[in-house]
Amino acid sequence: MASGEHPRPSLRFGKYTLINRIAVGGMAEIFLARQAGLEGFEKTIVIKRIRPHLSQQPSFVKMFLNEAKLAAQLNHPNIVQIYDLGKIGETYFIAMEYIFGRDMRRIIPKANSMNIPFPMVYALKIASSVCEGLFYAHQRTDIYGNPLNIVHRDITPENIFVSFDGTVKILDFGIAKASTQIEQTRAGEIKGKLSYMSPEQCLGKQLDHRSDIFSLGTVLYEWITGFKLFQGESDVAILKSISEGKIYAPSYFKADIPEAVERILMKALEKDRDKRYQTAWEMQFDIDQFLSSYEFTPSNIHLSNFIKQLFSDELEKEKKVLMNSLPPMPAKASEPEAVDDESIDEIEPEMADEGETPPGTPESEDNDAESIPTEVFNADGTKPEETPHAGALLSSPDNEPTTVSRRMVTLPLEQEVYDRLNATAKRNNLSLRALLQNVLADYARYK
Repeated sequence: MASGEHPRPSLRFGKYTLINRIAVGGMAEIFLARQAGLEGFEKTIVIKRIRPHLSQQPSFVKMFLNEAKLAAQLNHPNIVQIYDLGKIGETYFIAMEYIFGRDMRRIIPKANSMNIPFPMVYALKIASSVCEGLFYAHQRTDIYGNPLNIVHRDITPENIFVSFDGTVKILDFGIAKASTQIEQTRAGEIKGKLSYMSPEQCLGKQLDHRSDIFSLGTVLYEWITGFKLFQGESDVAILKSISEGKIYAPSYFKADIPEAVERILMKALEKDRDKRYQTAWEMQFDIDQFLSSYEFTPSNIHLSNFIKQLFSDELEKEKKVLMNSLPPMPAKASEPEAVDDESIDEIEPEMADEGETPPGTPESEDNDAESIPTEVFNADGTKPEETPHAGALLSSPDNEPTTVSRRMVTLPLEQEVYDRLNATAKRNNLSLRALLQNVLADYARYK
């Protein structure tokens, strides 16, 4: 956004306000959004809207909803939190935590471009946090103590996020299984993800949590050695490399790797899952044991400072964009516009340059934009009531009070007061009636 340019108008999406569209992919489009409430409550979030063609596939929708419901039960510092799951119009969406930082698919290349070798201890620090998040998810049970058997299935660099405060987060937990069922996947779209699959995943076997451990081992191997473990000219070649190819010891590519680190990597990468780390906690324990005895043990503050230094050229620009996208509400705020086909296409990516992954969001699968018809709906999927100029609960000075029953009250109000109440109702996606019912019910406890 150029200096002095006014921010584009916000668009209402159910109970949320869409600020900027920051990514478009084959599965979903991603928006920076704001959730507002009473008494000035505001929260910056990310809205992930599923593409229309997928919403028409019952098998995908069923799997997506089931997986997302499981993911929403996960509440851990190392897992991106899902706040809401729903359907507005014909579009399914997820409201999730917004993170100010970068994913590892951008961090490593950024360091390389600056001729800064990515420190081994930072790679291990990040992997330890991923292990902690994975172990929590893998061990989750329902209220009766039955295991939920959650498996991420897509532990890749773009799904491992480091915030600028040094916190590590796993993205898209529980959504990967649904995303693999997309029938319209174009050639090459999943090629990058194939390189991080476990042997049992490649062979179509039943997966358990040990598949995620192998994938994390593949990612960590790449971070430490600088060598991508499984490559090939075709999908078949990559799959064959994973299931049949030899895994060279990390010291083959980088001679100064400590023996303890080499043992951790080779155990995580055992093709026989019975010989692999049996839990993410076991892998984390070995990593933490090595870090505690090493000459330098990084903290979150160390990691934060390192990432900030890498992206110092982008931070100020990004902060300005974020501030422009979220202006302070004036005393009498203009109402968000309703979302329509034309206006939604006007919200262009502003949080990242072309070709870059936007902050706080999963990597998009492609760059083809597609307009999604959107209407304004309440959180439960129903359309909001039309707000009358004067109703059974209120009457403005221009209207005579109506006759009411014993459960209704008519209040003559000054026009200015009426307008302010009406604006508050709209801002919170309520009818005027619903707003006043809430207020009166709150005060009903007083005698």
